Amino acid sequence: MDGMMAGAPGTDGAGAQTPEAAQARHAAALLAEMGELLAQVRRDGAATLAGWGPRLERRRFRLSAGNFARYLALRHHDLRPLQTALMPLGLSSLGRCEGRVEETLSAVILALAALAGQGMAPAGAGPAAPPAGVRAPGARRYFRGERWLRANTARLFGPRPDPAHDPGPAGRQVRILVTLPPEAATDPALLHDLVAAGTDAVRINCAHDGQAAWAAMIANLRAAEAACGRRVAVLMDLAGPKVRTGAVLAARKRVRLGERILLTRAAPEARADAPFQAQCSIPAILDRVRVGQPVFIDDGKLGGTVETVDAAGVWLRLTRAGPEGEKLKPEKGLNFPETDLGLAALTEEDRRDLDFVAAQADLIGYSFVQSPADVAELQAELERRRPLDWRQLGLIAKIETPKAVRNLPGIIVAAAGRQPFGLMIARGDLAVELGFERTAEMQEEMLWLAEAAHVPVIWATQVLETLVKKGLPTRGEMTDAFMAGRADCVMLNKGPRVVDAVQALDRLLSRLAENQVKKTPKLRALRSW
Repeated sequence: MDGMMAGAPGTDGAGAQTPEAAQARHAAALLAEMGELLAQVRRDGAATLAGWGPRLERRRFRLSAGNFARYLALRHHDLRPLQTALMPLGLSSLGRCEGRVEETLSAVILALAALAGQGMAPAGAGPAAPPAGVRAPGARRYFRGERWLRANTARLFGPRPDPAHDPGPAGRQVRILVTLPPEAATDPALLHDLVAAGTDAVRINCAHDGQAAWAAMIANLRAAEAACGRRVAVLMDLAGPKVRTGAVLAARKRVRLGERILLTRAAPEARADAPFQAQCSIPAILDRVRVGQPVFIDDGKLGGTVETVDAAGVWLRLTRAGPEGEKLKPEKGLNFPETDLGLAALTEEDRRDLDFVAAQADLIGYSFVQSPADVAELQAELERRRPLDWRQLGLIAKIETPKAVRNLPGIIVAAAGRQPFGLMIARGDLAVELGFERTAEMQEEMLWLAEAAHVPVIWATQVLETLVKKGLPTRGEMTDAFMAGRADCVMLNKGPRVVDAVQALDRLLSRLAENQVKKTPKLRALRSW
């Protein structure tokens, strides 16, 4: 009698579907969708990887390149509906899969198969099964991307204590990079204080000073290392093409919104119709500019649109300036975000500097790199100078233009396929070139792509800037510095209070290490309440 009253399998006594059966049906539908997604990611990723084949000379990067190719394939899909469907089942929403694409998808598929096999399977079918070729990744394989990224970071910047054995403040894994001021060549105590405070790497900007000063900086650093018992990496930034204002002519102290500026090929000459003029340091650029294109001056303090191009130069109508106007100054950066400047990333001056840099630096910063061809050109120059071991030199690509962002996958493969490699998100120029509103969005995307390739990232430009310069940070800067902890290295600029800034950043990043790794929160016990 009881058997006659019972409903069909997967229903309650009244014939309504049980929650368990509904969940099983939902999981079965998602299982099919995830299986198709994995198949597409494998297929498209394999095609991309095959195209990279000749450039993958480093054995240790080949597996990372496979994950990178699959990540690019995955992110060509809009995963938002799938994420929403997975979350109520208690499964990964795929939002932290950068370093382990195949492993994440496989783990979700196997969990869905288990859920779909509970309760009632689809009519006429047995328990749902995962697609062929899907296997449980296991904990070691699942987390190997994190291990590879830590190893690549240590290869560039030197080791830090293993967080598994040192969970306290000394377990900070994010490195601190400091740009050296000119006085680092003459003040050994400055290097000692920086190293003692926790600096992991120093940056020498080859756009300033000269080889004698650079050699003195490195000698002072080595003495500080010996005194502190710590090894510190040396990053030397090649200057790249310097597109700047030269001589300036200004009728008033400030130029205002709506007024015109004439960018000239030669030194400015007084003329009644051009009260504000600035010479362009690379005159040939002005022949490539077109009407309607934007131009920015002095890190975007001044911005305008090209109104006319004639024999005199390029006429800009200002669309950006402070409420009281801005000073038009010499030796300030010029940005042409929509103009193909036709400039080589490696200048003749860079080639001369490379004789010193290739012999003395641990890491080489590549300014204005925009394509895989630019990477290959620098690598050829390194091979000429160090034919036996140039692949041991670390290369840091400074991403500072829209073209570099578009070509980022190719840049990563061309560089990391042949030598230790990292990215610098050069937020100053990038903000001017992309627009301030898009900078945060693009910096996130660059962090994702780099993590998928297991490539370390340097978070640069104006970190704790007022602390470095004035001794007291703003609230926004502290939040920015905390967010910077999702990168693998954070760069501080030069300034009179830079040692204080290193100490503050060391404390902040050490606290962050207890709470978060990349995008993943660590749910330590909270004691604030």
